[in-house]
Amino acid sequence: MMPDEPESTLPADAPPPSGDGPRSGPVAMPSPAYRWHHKAGALVLAIFCMAIGIFLLIYPWTESWSRNYFAVLVPEWNEYWDNLYVRGAVSGLGLVNFYISLVDALRLRRFSPR
Repeated sequence: MMPDEPESTLPADAPPPSGDGPRSGPVAMPSPAYRWHHKAGALVLAIFCMAIGIFLLIYPWTESWSRNYFAVLVPEWNEYWDNLYVRGAVSGLGLVNFYISLVDALRLRRFSPR
């Protein structure tokens, strides 16, 4: 103890005082009720992420990648559009989107009754 602190009146091995105050401890929470629009929204999100992921994974390696709107808009950007690192980065984003869709699809189990 520090010299400035007052001494406690309770012994160190005494149990804490009990009172009529709120009890601490775990409280059982009811499980959330999911409705049809929760399930449909999660399913639409998973399908959307999967479609975007597949598109971004495949499109950079097609022939129409070099003839898109942005490549025609500024012809100096063609060296960047044709760069394999840029194509790989876009495909990597597609892979991340595809992974997110798979995780969301697996999380759809939370809507099943227990």
